[in-house]
Amino acid sequence: MSSPPSDLSDGTPAWFWALLGASETGQIGSRLQALGLEMRDGLPRGVDTESDTQAQTRDTFGYKWQRRETYESESGLAHMRAWLIERYGQPEKFAFLQDVPGKPVVLDAGCGAGYSALELFSPIQDRIRYIGADISTAVDVAKSRFNERGFGDAAFIQADITNLPIPAESVDAIFSEGVLHHTDSTKNALLALAPKLKPGGRFMFYVYRRKGPIREFTDDYIRDKLQSMAPEEAWKSLEPLSRLGQSLGELDIEVDVPEDIDLLSIPAGKINLQRLFYWHVFKAFYRPDMEIDEMNHINFDWYAPINAHRQSAEDVRQWCDEAGMEIERERVEDAGITVIARKIEG
Repeated sequence: MSSPPSDLSDGTPAWFWALLGASETGQIGSRLQALGLEMRDGLPRGVDTESDTQAQTRDTFGYKWQRRETYESESGLAHMRAWLIERYGQPEKFAFLQDVPGKPVVLDAGCGAGYSALELFSPIQDRIRYIGADISTAVDVAKSRFNERGFGDAAFIQADITNLPIPAESVDAIFSEGVLHHTDSTKNALLALAPKLKPGGRFMFYVYRRKGPIREFTDDYIRDKLQSMAPEEAWKSLEPLSRLGQSLGELDIEVDVPEDIDLLSIPAGKINLQRLFYWHVFKAFYRPDMEIDEMNHINFDWYAPINAHRQSAEDVRQWCDEAGMEIERERVEDAGITVIARKIEG
């Protein structure tokens, strides 16, 4: 194991070491070792013990989040910010954080580059203690992006979110935006994280929803084709698909599906041609205010990781019940399922 820092000058805040059980600087080294962590490049990191599928997913997202130019445009950030607030609400109004004495601890389980957390929690960032955890080197990007925005009191750890060395009942909220389904088991990831919550704490998460038969087949077919490729090659392979999605969107044609096609899970009604393809044939994201690289980033996010499970709302409700949580807010859309669940006390 690498030696820990002789002080806390690596930038990891003292409150995080205390949460891990090292209340004094001299305890950090032995505590890290006991937790199966080591200090590398200024961050505590776990030893690689993940499955082959999780390792592939880790490398895919490590590559994706390094490409900052593909997700940091003002229009892209504004779109994400609005979508998060629409689904979760405004963080300034989260009573479950306001009612906690002192600064509540928020665990971002699968933080990536801090993309979603920065857009949602920025208004209250100085009022929370944020922990960004990710299996990939995206945590390094997240740390840089937090520092650039002046949020230097945040903590980061590179570790598998299904085996985080964070004590039980130690965090006030868990945020996991589009991550649980990228583990080996969505259900097991949820069940592994829920015990980290204090009684009465909230689990905020979003997971993919199962689609119609053509989309499900196409998604799996493309994902399987990409598995033999390095991330750079997979990125390039998806560019023609992204350009087709852009072309369909620029046509701006509306079609009328005359009646429900139950065999293909396609509902009746008027729908933009690009959205018909998007929801029922293949995912090729399109927004007129985005560049092609930004759209390709979103398509890569969907297709490239081998772990990308889809589930039903009924599945999610059952898993929350098994985890000892009751759902307070649920939003079921074609794309996915957003939940805020409270850990039942006692």
